Amino acid sequence: MSTILEMRSITKEFPGVKALSGVDLDVGEQEIHAICGENGAGKSTLMKVLSGVYPHGSYDGEIVFEGETVRFGSINDSEDQGIVIIHQELALVPYLSVAENIFLGNEKRGPLGLIDWNDANHRAAELLERVGLHENPMTPVQQLGVGKQQLIEIAKALSKKVRLLILDEPTAALNDTDSAHLLDLLRALRDEGITCIIISHKLNEIADIADRTTIIRDGETIETIDMSEPDSTQDRIIRGMVGRDLENRYPHRTPEIGEEVLRIENWSVDHPTQAGRQVISDASFNVRAGEVVGIAGLMGAGRTELAMSVFGHSYGRNIRGTVYKDGRAVQVRDVSEAIRHKIAYATEDRKRYGLNLLDDIRHNISSAGLRQLAPGGWVNANEELKVAEEYRESLNVKTPHVLANVGKLSGGNQQKVVLSKWLYTDPDVLILDEPTRGIDVGAKYEIYTIINKMVAAGKAVIVISSELPELLGICDRVYTLAFGRITGELPVAEATQERLMELMTLERDQPLPTKESIS
Repeated sequence: MSTILEMRSITKEFPGVKALSGVDLDVGEQEIHAICGENGAGKSTLMKVLSGVYPHGSYDGEIVFEGETVRFGSINDSEDQGIVIIHQELALVPYLSVAENIFLGNEKRGPLGLIDWNDANHRAAELLERVGLHENPMTPVQQLGVGKQQLIEIAKALSKKVRLLILDEPTAALNDTDSAHLLDLLRALRDEGITCIIISHKLNEIADIADRTTIIRDGETIETIDMSEPDSTQDRIIRGMVGRDLENRYPHRTPEIGEEVLRIENWSVDHPTQAGRQVISDASFNVRAGEVVGIAGLMGAGRTELAMSVFGHSYGRNIRGTVYKDGRAVQVRDVSEAIRHKIAYATEDRKRYGLNLLDDIRHNISSAGLRQLAPGGWVNANEELKVAEEYRESLNVKTPHVLANVGKLSGGNQQKVVLSKWLYTDPDVLILDEPTRGIDVGAKYEIYTIINKMVAAGKAVIVISSELPELLGICDRVYTLAFGRITGELPVAEATQERLMELMTLERDQPLPTKESIS
C-alpha cells in the first residue's frame, strides 16, 4: 500500500496548553484509517492542522501529501489539493436547498457570472445518486433528517473532487440504520479510490470498517494498529486510549432502591405545530429513590419529546396527564416549576440547549441555580466561583480554572459541566438524555460513576439512550417506547437487546403486550 499522507512531528500549542506534541501519522492510499483517543486527546486539533483550519506557521512539523510537502494557509488551500473535512457539527444552511448547499462557495458560473441552476440541480442529483440519497435537489435541507444531511455533506465533498475525506464523529447523531448506510458508503468510496480518515468513539464501528487505527493520548501518538491482526481488539484500543485496562466498562453498583419519587400517569402530548398529530400517547412510568430507569426507543419514537414535556412543558402543546412527586400530584407547567419540584433535565444537545458556549464554566454551572446564589437579589460572585470550583474538582472537569470558555472544552468535559449545572440545583430526579453521546469510553465511565454516586445518595435517575448495551449496563429497569407509546417495561435482569428491540419496533396499530407476555 503506497502512502498518500504523512504528518511528521506535529506540535500545536494554545496559551497554557500543548494540544499536540510531536504527533506522527501516516495514511495509506485507498485506506480507511481510524483515529481514536479520549476527548481532548488532540484528534480534532490534528485534523484541523491537516485541513488548514490552523494554518501553516501556527504549528511545528511537516505535512507531506501525495509525495509533496504542503503548507496550507486556509481550508480553501487544502480543498484545492483534494483534502475535505466534514466536522461533527454539520456546516449546512437549513433554509437553502440541497443543491445550493452542495455547491455553496463552489458555484459554477456561466460567461455572464450567473449560475445555471438547472445544471447545478442536475449535477447535484448525480452526486446524491452516488451517495445513495434519493431526494429532490431543490428540497430545503431543514426538511431532512440528520442522517440524510450527513450524506449531503459527503456529496458536497465529492463535488470538490476529494482525494482524502476526513470525517469527525460522522455517526455520533445517527441511528443504527443510518450509521450502517454511511459505513457502507465509505467502503464504496474506498473502492473508488478515495482515502478516508474517520474519527470515532464507537469502537465497534472502528473494528468493523477501519483498515488501520492510530491511537492518540494526551497529544501524543501511542501506536498504529493493523485491524487485520488477531490482537486488534476493542480492549487493546481502550488500553491505548486511557492508558489502563477498563476491566468492566460499567462500574459495579449494588442497588438500594427506596420509595417512589416520580410517577407520570396517562401522559399525552400533541405536536407543537402540526394540529391533530399526537407525539406521546397515554404514557405512564415511574422511578424510585436509588434507582436508574432507562428509556429505550428508535429515533423518532418520542423519547426526547416525552422527557422535555415532563420537564416544565418544554416541548409540545395540549399536554395532558398527571405528574406525581413523592406521591403527591404537582404542577410542572414551566421549567421554573419543574426545578422547584426538584426535577432536572440534561438535554441530548448540549451545544445548542445545554450550555452557553460563549460564556465561561463558572456561569454555566451556576445558571440553573442562581436563586441559591442571590438571596438578596444580587449574585454572590465569590460564592459562585467557589461552587464552580467544587464541581470542577469533584467531577474532574479537565481545565485549569473555571473562568475558561466552556466552548473550548472537549465533549466529555462539556457534558460534565452540564451535569454540574443540574447537580447544583440538588434535584431529586435527574433525566439524562443521551448523556454519553459523542464522548469516549474513559469519559463514559466517569459519567456512569457520577450516576452511581447520585443514586447512592438516594436520587432517582432516568437515562434515555440509543445504546442498548449502555442501558443494560447501568439501569435497574428499562421502559421501551415506540410511536409515542410505552410498549413495555423490563427489569434489567430479564432484559436482552433482542427483547428490547422487539418492543421498540412494535407498529403503531399493534396491541401492546401484557406484562406476562413480556416477562
